[in-house]
Amino acid sequence: MITFFLIGLTVHVVFFVSIFDIYFTSPLVHGMTPQVTPLGPPASRLVLVVGDGLRADSLFTLLPNGSSRAPYLRSVIEQRGTWGVSHTRVPTESRPGHVALIAGFYEDVSAVAKGWKENPVEFDSVFNESRHTWCWGSPDILPMFNVFFLHLLGIDTNGHAHRPMSQEYLENIALVDTGVAELVSVVEEFFGYDGRTAYVFTSDHGMTNWGSHGAGHPSETLTPLVVWGAGVQSAHRVTEAQPYNDVYLQDWKLEHIRRVDVNQGVLPLLYLNNSEQFKAESMYANAIQVLEQFKVQRHSALLLLIITLIISLCRSLISHALEGLVYYHTYDRFFLGCSVVLGFVGWTSYVVVVILKTHASLNRHPSLLKQVRVLCMCVTAAITVFLLIQRSPVTYYIYCLLPVPVWYSVLKESATLTDLIRSAPSLPLWKCFGYFLLVALGIELLVVSFFHRAMLTVGLAVLSLWPFLSGLYGKSKFRSVSWFLGCLCLAAFPLMPVVGREPNIHLVTCAGLLTLFTSACYLWSSGRRAPLHLSDKQQFVAQVTTVHVLSCMLHVAVCAYVPSLTHSSLQQKQGLPLLNQIISWTTLASSMLVPLLSSTRLFHRLLSIFLSLTATYLLLSTGSEALFPPVLSWLMFVWINIEQEAMLAQGVSGRQELSTIDFSANIDITKIRQLKLDDIRRSYFFVFFIITAFFGTGNIASINSFDPASVYCFLTVFNPFIMGGLMMWKVPYLNSYESWICTECSFSTCHFFFLVQDYGSWLDIGTSISHYVIVMSMTIFLMLLSVVTHIFTSQRLVLWRRTKMHFP
Repeated sequence: MITFFLIGLTVHVVFFVSIFDIYFTSPLVHGMTPQVTPLGPPASRLVLVVGDGLRADSLFTLLPNGSSRAPYLRSVIEQRGTWGVSHTRVPTESRPGHVALIAGFYEDVSAVAKGWKENPVEFDSVFNESRHTWCWGSPDILPMFNVFFLHLLGIDTNGHAHRPMSQEYLENIALVDTGVAELVSVVEEFFGYDGRTAYVFTSDHGMTNWGSHGAGHPSETLTPLVVWGAGVQSAHRVTEAQPYNDVYLQDWKLEHIRRVDVNQGVLPLLYLNNSEQFKAESMYANAIQVLEQFKVQRHSALLLLIITLIISLCRSLISHALEGLVYYHTYDRFFLGCSVVLGFVGWTSYVVVVILKTHASLNRHPSLLKQVRVLCMCVTAAITVFLLIQRSPVTYYIYCLLPVPVWYSVLKESATLTDLIRSAPSLPLWKCFGYFLLVALGIELLVVSFFHRAMLTVGLAVLSLWPFLSGLYGKSKFRSVSWFLGCLCLAAFPLMPVVGREPNIHLVTCAGLLTLFTSACYLWSSGRRAPLHLSDKQQFVAQVTTVHVLSCMLHVAVCAYVPSLTHSSLQQKQGLPLLNQIISWTTLASSMLVPLLSSTRLFHRLLSIFLSLTATYLLLSTGSEALFPPVLSWLMFVWINIEQEAMLAQGVSGRQELSTIDFSANIDITKIRQLKLDDIRRSYFFVFFIITAFFGTGNIASINSFDPASVYCFLTVFNPFIMGGLMMWKVPYLNSYESWICTECSFSTCHFFFLVQDYGSWLDIGTSISHYVIVMSMTIFLMLLSVVTHIFTSQRLVLWRRTKMHFP
């Protein structure tokens, strides 16, 4: 198992890193010849004002009485400037939005791996090309660029805290408008009203109705743009219909003033108030800038001819050059992708070999070790020579050569596979084929469920029929019906919305009551099953267990009430109560220690773990997701019992009453029996429930899909790292059947490797990465989790002992 673990860890770590060389390398190029317009600039200075998180509709929409909440900027739009909607491209986050504003290019995708607070690559910007620059704004944003500009954070902060429809958010817009008017007055007075200052007011991104951003919803991508001053066209009144398919002009009562929308990267000529020669020279320089990047990537004599074309072709040249940049940037993806797939297929084959050697009674024959070694050496030499000729980076050697030792480990055990083929006639082939076909279809269902959560509902509906189709219903009717109802109840959660739902603290309280009710039912039923005559030791253990469970239940009751009290206090503008914050952090800190105080009997320990983790989960819940842990735990409890019945029906010896199983006994199931075909089904059930636990109530890929109100019991000051850690704590998990799971997860990993994307919002990019990482790392995760689970279930902290009795 140590060798198995090390090989698996190496393969998965290397191939995880590979996606950043394949998908997330920087598309920016350096070494281009700078391009300038020979004519003088129309303005001597530029004032850039950024209202962080400001939606276009929030600024442009009039109040019910017909007035504007931003009267100064409205007067600029109607009298002396040019306005429009800036269509920001995702990711709609602060850093990429500001990069697009000041540098004219979209965010480098390699930033997804390096954090949004630092510059992953060097790039040129309008600030770098200025003689002097000053800045005022948030310390979270300004250090990103080491330059200076005016950054207004209040709108974004109020949007996150109170939602964009709130009075706080809208009043902040009026405050910003007043500040802009004062700023313009100060600048004009200082420079003696020389008419040489240009002003730009815009936003880096918008915000959804539930107070988040990062994805591609129009409320996030549509931002206001108002430009006025030197070199800028004044307000242009129109009478004809404007070429926009949306209804914003009518809603904003601006259909009589020309609207000029922009997309970053291409010079917006309609904003310029200058000569046609200046516009042509500027457009030409814009085209040459893009073509220079293409020349650095791949020199071509044809390009020298292309750049002599007339200005009317500049837009076409920009488009083709950008396509060429993308082509050469992704040139090696197919080759590297094939290497990664070969590695995963080899790893899957190795796992199958390990399973067969460990759990199958096969005859052993000499393997072709020498021939395999010679073959692998020849393949290694060929790959090395090919990469040397291509002048590939060092990481390419790792990605391409790693599959060789993996396949060597497989091929040297070829005798095991040969024995399996020889013994195949003795196996029920129709049953084998049926199992693998169902598992293959089930894996595809899981892949689809990563993108459409409703597929989990379909899967749970199918799983609910298992006892009736397998014949278990006749042997255990009550447990079969419980399984059926549990699956159907759990199937409701993937159909619930992930984002945009309003908090409902009453459901959190109901979840706490449901947890208390199920725990009380367990205590009552366990008391009925207890023997009439107990020894002193048994009586002491039962008393301690009961007291421990009751204290945990009391703790759950407190935690079910804290969110209601906290949200009520916040709504009344009284802040987070200190007592609630102390209870929340104390509960979080003790949640991993409290279960260790309980008995190591199976159901006693599982009940203690359930109550302890549910208490923390309730503090992090705002609505229906609070009901998910009790329902999931109920179904897992039924699963344990019904699998026991299934093993009894198969005639498996060594069946032990579940209530008597002690985790501290360290029972190793591999020493009791060989694996059977039903273990494939069990491992699939386990994978399915893991995915359901991860995605049953939402998507963990991005903080965009979480409500910040989830952490208000712990803190109310925005801190993305602490909030992200608390939100990740809400993800439930399970454990067992690692070997078969390794095989099933490897098939899914190949799917998700080709579904990794380096375009779209950081929500889209992060989702594709998290899907790949979740499936790829599940094997290693389960191995590590099995160690943690063993400690968490079998160990016990004894705080006191009776003087005359020494109990384990």
